[in-house]
Amino acid sequence: MRKWLVHREVPSPNWNERKQPVSMAVIHYTGMRTAEEALERMCDPAAEVSAHYMITEDGQVTQLVDEEKRAWHAGRSYWRGETDVNSASVGIELVNPGHEWGYRDFPDAQMEALVPLLADIVKRHDIPRANVVGHSDIAPARKEDPGELFDWDLLARYRLALDKPKPTMRLVFDNDGAFYLALERFGYDITDGPAAVRAFQRRWRPHRIDGEIDGQIGALLFELLLERDMGRAR
Repeated sequence: MRKWLVHREVPSPNWNERKQPVSMAVIHYTGMRTAEEALERMCDPAAEVSAHYMITEDGQVTQLVDEEKRAWHAGRSYWRGETDVNSASVGIELVNPGHEWGYRDFPDAQMEALVPLLADIVKRHDIPRANVVGHSDIAPARKEDPGELFDWDLLARYRLALDKPKPTMRLVFDNDGAFYLALERFGYDITDGPAAVRAFQRRWRPHRIDGEIDGQIGALLFELLLERDMGRAR
């Protein structure tokens, strides 16, 4: 970690040893009323939750857990066959009250702090763009963060996340089961099908999140899989 990217260190006791190398980065929101509340919780041994970094709305970056250690940010989660996401990822919490306390846009200062931090993490660990994900991507039945207001397009412009496809037509899968299988093939846990669809929509079509399979998200998923299969989605 380049120390100039971190403004302060507040060590959390909530970590253990990794069981595998880092191959993912997971973006969260804190979902608490204030940054102080979030920091206190992530440093409380009884809470058993933490992250490697927290970024406030004014762009202050706090490191809580060394990247060599396994922070406890992902919980029960899954992505592309990986079930121990905590061991395989770096977790970044963005201070935002979330859907429970007054969800709002992520300020420019916060995003401007996230971009160089994430770029450094991705470069050092050689993380594929497809493995820069939101908490809702890896835990669709439990989580909504960072939510529909998060600017994934900004990360994509810096090649820190996948570009959002721009399909020219709708694509209807033969049936819902075929869509779910394609969604699983892309990386999602489809145990709760409608929740997985909502997570996909929240990430790739945030203006309408209804859990319904339609031709628009069918085309988006098809394009994402095509890009991956042609080797252009790393």
